[in-house]
Amino acid sequence: MDFSTVAIISIVLGACIVYKITKRSLFWNIPGPKSNSFVLGHICELLQNQVGLTDFEWQKTYGDIVRFKGSFGSDYIMISDPKALQRIFQTSGYRWRKTPQRREFSRLVAGKGLAWADGDVHKRQRKIMLPGFSAPEAKNLYPFFSSAAATLCSRWTDILSVSPEQRQPFDVSDWMSRATLDAIGQAAFDYDFGAMTDQDTELSKLYRSLMVKIFGPPSKAALLILDLFRYVPNSVMEFINDHNPRMSLLYRVNSLAEDTAKRLVDTKSDLLLQGKNKKDIMSLLVKANHEASQNPKVRLSEAELLAQMRVLLFAGHETSGTSLTFGLFELARHPDFQTRLRKEIRIMEKNIAERGDAEFTTQDLDSMPVLNAVVKETLRFHPVAVHLFRVAVDDDVLPLSKPIVTTTGELLRELIVPKGTRIVGSIPAYNRNKDVFGDDAFEFNIDRWLKPGQINNAVTLGVYANLATFSAGIRSCIGWRFAVLEIQAFLVELIRNFEFTATPALDGIRRESAFLMAPTIEGEVDKGSQMPLSVALARRDDDEL
Repeated sequence: MDFSTVAIISIVLGACIVYKITKRSLFWNIPGPKSNSFVLGHICELLQNQVGLTDFEWQKTYGDIVRFKGSFGSDYIMISDPKALQRIFQTSGYRWRKTPQRREFSRLVAGKGLAWADGDVHKRQRKIMLPGFSAPEAKNLYPFFSSAAATLCSRWTDILSVSPEQRQPFDVSDWMSRATLDAIGQAAFDYDFGAMTDQDTELSKLYRSLMVKIFGPPSKAALLILDLFRYVPNSVMEFINDHNPRMSLLYRVNSLAEDTAKRLVDTKSDLLLQGKNKKDIMSLLVKANHEASQNPKVRLSEAELLAQMRVLLFAGHETSGTSLTFGLFELARHPDFQTRLRKEIRIMEKNIAERGDAEFTTQDLDSMPVLNAVVKETLRFHPVAVHLFRVAVDDDVLPLSKPIVTTTGELLRELIVPKGTRIVGSIPAYNRNKDVFGDDAFEFNIDRWLKPGQINNAVTLGVYANLATFSAGIRSCIGWRFAVLEIQAFLVELIRNFEFTATPALDGIRRESAFLMAPTIEGEVDKGSQMPLSVALARRDDDEL
């Protein structure tokens, strides 16, 4: 980039900043924290702190609508109000778009696939992908999840059987990452990464702790640059990031993932022509794209098709693995919940044997109230996705579940937002909203899902259990059914075979902010994701029943 180009960009950026500084905020009377830094605003408090801590503090102090500052005095609105979130994410269509910075983050991690796409491009990509993510297709993939969970249990049993100690410490975070990568490899691509059998590829090794290694914890300079990217064209933002040496690890991952995806797409295309199409997600996607080949306005390009694999790899293993890790963390901290879940599993095992079967079915999993309460509470209490950044492309009016009192004493029952307004939907703050989940919303308690009337469903949000965890509406997580089923399958296998107890290291567990949430240990962030739990073989006698 020559000097004249840099000078032009600097002038434009400077003019934008001056304009923002001199323009009076339309939200000047909305309650919110005072900023101690004009340059950084509150972005470091929000994105450098442990996940949710700043959100919870602001929610407690100012309510479910909070004005806070971005860089150079710019305004953001943090939202955890159910009606406002429902309007933005569930009923407004594409009136609220992903911010350019968040789209760029998606491009860096997974290419120009579904997570990056917006508007008509997003609609087209999602339409092609939907057939592979229906409820029946999710159930068809259960054997892959169950098999991966059984392989993990076999590895742990072998380790414990040769140990002189009854209990052994396991880094559950690493094992869950490996297991869910193998599971998504089989279910989504009919491909074996070999992560659990120590035959893993370079790609599978690089995927472990990827987010923490690259994005966590973000520096002040990185957060400032990210916020200022809103003033530059997308092409300039992409050019800068594509030539950033700090992203070298991500470049290597992307290159390997694309090479692997291309080989798999070629193989599945050949099988399709031979009439031997399989039932994994990628095969279904290739088939759907082939059927749309007569309409170039509908079908995916080769680059888009390859990007979908990267989306599935990243979202399908990083999020599920972390959710499972925190689920086991909570069961170790709450042995009574763990005992209740194991008892329910033992009863279901007997029922299965009495009907002459040997394995759990998806219907069995769905009929287990304690299991599903553990899944829902884990996804509520420890959402892996943290913030949903959006910008209004048209003027809008946000309804509010509760009126807010402005700094001038005015009572607002709705919030008028002009085009260009930037909001942050806080998943952690909504998931612990006491008006929705009860006065004990800041406690991990599976009984809220087992007793009628504990959840306020007056405003429905999202695709699962009135949670914001999988987002909502047209941009809701397309693979949420797979995530829930995968977590169910792994929890059943793990709890029926092992007992989990806390270790002293759990006192130092952090919910690390790396754009997604990751478990780390205080003072050991450089070691990546960690979750050391004590594991022992579970009893299988009738004393537990």
